[in-house]
Amino acid sequence: MEWLAFVMFFGVIAFLLTGFPVAFSLAGVSLIFAAIGTIVGGFDSALMHALPSRIYGIMTNQIFMAVPLFVFMGTILERAKIAERLLDTMAGLFGSLRGGLGLSVILVGMLLAASTGIVGATVVTMGLLSLPTMIKRGYSPSLSAGIICASGTLGQIIPPSIILVLLADVISNAYQQAQLSQGIFSPETLSVSDLFAGAILPGLMLVSFYILYLLFIAWWRPEQVPAAPREAEVKLDLKQTLDALFPPLLLIVAVLGSIVAGVATPTEAASVGAVGALLLAWRNNQLDMDCIKETSRTTVKVTCMVFAIFIGASIFSLIFRGYGGDDVVHEFLTQLPGGPLTAVAVVMLVMFILGFVLDFIEITFVVVPIVGPILLAMGFDPIWLGIMIAINLQTSFLTPPFGFALFYLRGVASTQLTTQQLYRGVIPFVLIQLFTLLVLSRWPGIVTWLPGQL
Repeated sequence: MEWLAFVMFFGVIAFLLTGFPVAFSLAGVSLIFAAIGTIVGGFDSALMHALPSRIYGIMTNQIFMAVPLFVFMGTILERAKIAERLLDTMAGLFGSLRGGLGLSVILVGMLLAASTGIVGATVVTMGLLSLPTMIKRGYSPSLSAGIICASGTLGQIIPPSIILVLLADVISNAYQQAQLSQGIFSPETLSVSDLFAGAILPGLMLVSFYILYLLFIAWWRPEQVPAAPREAEVKLDLKQTLDALFPPLLLIVAVLGSIVAGVATPTEAASVGAVGALLLAWRNNQLDMDCIKETSRTTVKVTCMVFAIFIGASIFSLIFRGYGGDDVVHEFLTQLPGGPLTAVAVVMLVMFILGFVLDFIEITFVVVPIVGPILLAMGFDPIWLGIMIAINLQTSFLTPPFGFALFYLRGVASTQLTTQQLYRGVIPFVLIQLFTLLVLSRWPGIVTWLPGQL
């Protein structure tokens, strides 16, 4: 009856494509197949007794407490107009250079990624703030779209990223399963700080590749990235620059630095970030009761959605394993010609394709628990595998025609961009992402060096 596990998998995808809510698609389809299997005798219903303890484990997981706090922090920073002040400051610093405005957008995207970690909010904010200015200054619309989408998705990989918080828990469980399957009964664990530390150098490398590509365009096709006209230049003094840059940088150091240094747990650091975001909003005169109410409401909605998907994915994985689907996947991956490298390449390709139709949360909690233990049992480093998955999912955010970042930008710039311009602009950045994956697969030490040092 193993084939029913894969029918169930594609049944879930079919429901998702109809627009049915993710959590209910995962749980509902899985329970229907469990009932069918119980009736025909192909599924052991006793497995369902493990479901309450799984749900209780999700609700009491200390790591997941960081999710609402990071969402709250990101939403407050979005409403506090931090991005607007950063962009104005960066544009004043680099506007006189050819491609300076594009460089400003990339750097602001990096800073927002390190302070909010929410992709949709960053792409929408940068699209509203910078796209009209870039087009007005004579930038190529397609290049402008590519820069905004690519820099907006940096929140996937640059910590403190919500996807890294979720991936750390899933990869840690998969790593323990892999060790137990190898007869190691005192398994090592993987922490969120390990994955954060592993993401820092790849994230900075990705930003560097974006900047190098922009500088290449400025040299090769200078008409696409003109310098700001003299009358548009903004003169900044040191006080203005520090006033805009220092508070968000201090918040990033307080949150990320405390986690990586081991001073605070992710949940503790997230609470510091939430309080720091409130102080920044208050400092910018953006904090009032309406702001707090709206931010709290958004946080509750996102958190409820995330936890509902956790529960639905847990039901799905339990029933998928009950049908023996994980054994089939294990047999398939271990018998591929080329050994472990082919196996990880196939898994990355499947995740990349699934990224067109599934959100990163769904892939994290549906696909990774199935393939993670198998790949880790083959000897891959868990931190390296987690970062490769994160960058892969980030790439799927950019890839036409279904990349989520493209939908976000298209929604706020429908009158300024054609679909063709949008797709043409992101293709070079997709290639940069794929090149980054190749570099990290060739030199995994880029990921594992910093966690090893710490």
